Amino acid sequence: MKKLTYILAALAAAATLAASCTKVLDEQPRTFFEPGFFQTEAGVEGGLTALYASLRYFYGQAYYYNINTTGTDEATYGQSADGNFKDADLSGVGNLNASSSRSDVLWNTVFPYINTASGIIENAESVGLSEALIAEARFFRGWYYFQLVQTFGGVPLDLGSGELAFNSTPVRTSVRNTVPEVYKAVFSDLEAAVNNLPDHPRVVGGVTKNVARLALAKAYLTFGWWLENPKNIPTYPAADRKDLGGHDAAWYFQQSLSVCETAIANPGPYGLMQTFREVSLAQNDRNKEILLWADHTEKSEQYNGGSLSYGGGGAPDNFAGWMMNWNHGTINLGGIGAVQREACQEIGRPWTRMAPTHEAIKIFTSQDITKDSRFEGTFTTAYYGNWEKAGNQAASAPGANGMTIPKGGRVLSFIPEVLDDIVYPDKQSNTDGANVGAGTVPGRADYVFDLNGISRIAYPALWKLGCYRTDYDHATQLGSPNAGSTRPYNVLKFSEFYLVAAEAAFKLGQNDKARQNLLVLRRRAGVWTWKNSERAAYNADFSADLEASTPATITLDYILDERMRELYGEGFRWFDLVRTQTWKERAGTYTISGAFWGAHKPETFTRTIEDYMYLRPIPQSQLNGMDMTDSEKAAYQNPGYPTE
Repeated sequence: MKKLTYILAALAAAATLAASCTKVLDEQPRTFFEPGFFQTEAGVEGGLTALYASLRYFYGQAYYYNINTTGTDEATYGQSADGNFKDADLSGVGNLNASSSRSDVLWNTVFPYINTASGIIENAESVGLSEALIAEARFFRGWYYFQLVQTFGGVPLDLGSGELAFNSTPVRTSVRNTVPEVYKAVFSDLEAAVNNLPDHPRVVGGVTKNVARLALAKAYLTFGWWLENPKNIPTYPAADRKDLGGHDAAWYFQQSLSVCETAIANPGPYGLMQTFREVSLAQNDRNKEILLWADHTEKSEQYNGGSLSYGGGGAPDNFAGWMMNWNHGTINLGGIGAVQREACQEIGRPWTRMAPTHEAIKIFTSQDITKDSRFEGTFTTAYYGNWEKAGNQAASAPGANGMTIPKGGRVLSFIPEVLDDIVYPDKQSNTDGANVGAGTVPGRADYVFDLNGISRIAYPALWKLGCYRTDYDHATQLGSPNAGSTRPYNVLKFSEFYLVAAEAAFKLGQNDKARQNLLVLRRRAGVWTWKNSERAAYNADFSADLEASTPATITLDYILDERMRELYGEGFRWFDLVRTQTWKERAGTYTISGAFWGAHKPETFTRTIEDYMYLRPIPQSQLNGMDMTDSEKAAYQNPGYPTE
């Protein structure tokens, strides 16, 4: 019998109850689910609410965010990185192993909730549960197994009481299923979810047909790549790369494309926002483009799942947005701390654990970023003074070139041009350049960095994930920027239907269809109503220009570039590179300047990305908890990662 260790047994922590008479989920803590719990209507509703709450325990959890972002072509470790981030970079400054890989956040979180879903499904008939409610549980079980199989390869379908059965008895042994066996379960659950979920959510943020369609389309696409295996990447446990249903890779690519086309033709309550910026603007959270999110609230610590005044950096806080945020609080203008931490999207709390690579920035600037709005809608490139909110009422502060910067004026900018007249201070004079080693340009009062001069310590911060609170006066107060973000963490977006469809069409040799799907998003990227860097309205439409600059022949690299421009910094890039088996080629080297103020000379770094690393290690804590021999544990671990 295949069983799972007691660490991941049936008792899901922080389970919650749902109030069926409301349109929002009413969460009430519950320590565990006993076997009879799911045989009641209240128990089933409580289990469903627990499944939604579970999203908070890894989406927005910064160490899980890091393992899927650092070490890719999007990001490297930043100046303040600890081992969690250096290990993930694979560039010789750390060691990614079974104890250090933060994919343990996924493994340790989702198995109890998979078991919760199985408990709901197994007892549905006895409590007269509708097919639609059963489908919600099947969505979560399918989605979580999809995350696991992409990350670890084959994983256990049996948690102690049989495959996909609810288990309430702690066990200390486990056997992993093969990748095709896991995908068979994923497809069964997600297909049932598509068939039985409603078009509109039963509660705010609830799963629907189109939520399940996007999950299913991504799973079909990923399994098609797995069957094709163009780079001969090994899998584990050992299995033939054959579909248990007898279909080939092309069949799965076609299924993925068809599902996307169905969803696009039948959007229901979803659709694209008018501009790219509006998708990530905090005031627009939970907008029609977002299909699934891990929710938070600033109204209640109980329902938020974390403190509203201070965050220490742990689940279920949403603190991913701190990681790629450099220490702007160091900026000093004649003794004035010009840019204070503030609970607003463009500033927030800096941790400097991660930094964008030069290559990532160049993927944006390879487009005309005066026309393509996605660079402006992704990064903070201009910092404005807010010293008066910290109690300093100075009307102005000394700026560059002997000029002054008025209260609320622009203090520092990251500019795309590499101008000959930028003058950087001597790198040994770390107190120059507004105390951060920034440069000056004649005629400008603000200090500047050109985008070729970004470093591990100073770079355009990730605006997308910036915090935002409404419970204070933004005009006069800093708010609580040190708390975890109370914004929802976005997981699935309607815009990704076009990206998945483009990739599936590319794999099928349908170039025109791939291009047309990308053009939908590229035209949208050309529409502007606001410039973040100017803090001002800006109405322009460059959609025709972006269409004209789209290549006639679409390549895989171009699709991956477009995925980055659309989804940069959202925490899923590693999955893209592993799926397409392009991780080594796209991220094997990267360029960035040093980790000290005044570092502006780019250096090239090499990562060691071996084929076995396309699977993450089974967490050491899992191996330690199993009552198995050393040889059995070694066989349980993915090859290449030693057991301790």
